[in-house]
Amino acid sequence: MPLNTRRSDINIIADILKLGETNKTQIMYGANMSYRQLEKYLGFLIEKKFLTKKQSERNSGGLFQVTQRGKRLLRHIEKTLELLEEEPVP
Repeated sequence: MPLNTRRSDINIIADILKLGETNKTQIMYGANMSYRQLEKYLGFLIEKKFLTKKQSERNSGGLFQVTQRGKRLLRHIEKTLELLEEEPVP
């Protein structure tokens, strides 16, 4: 059974976490999302401590960095998506 081709929240979160340390613009373009979506996901990921925001002299908006907790979440997401793509055993 093919799953929906639209990206889920989990896919979007994984796309953001894969980017590592970066700024808002790079996240928005790298994860292919609107500014409104970006704000929603950044707020959630920071609140849940999957990302931290740090000040940057070169970037007035700051930089966002994946935490160890965020890296662990990304590994779990990737493993789950991998399992979902496997062929079922008859």
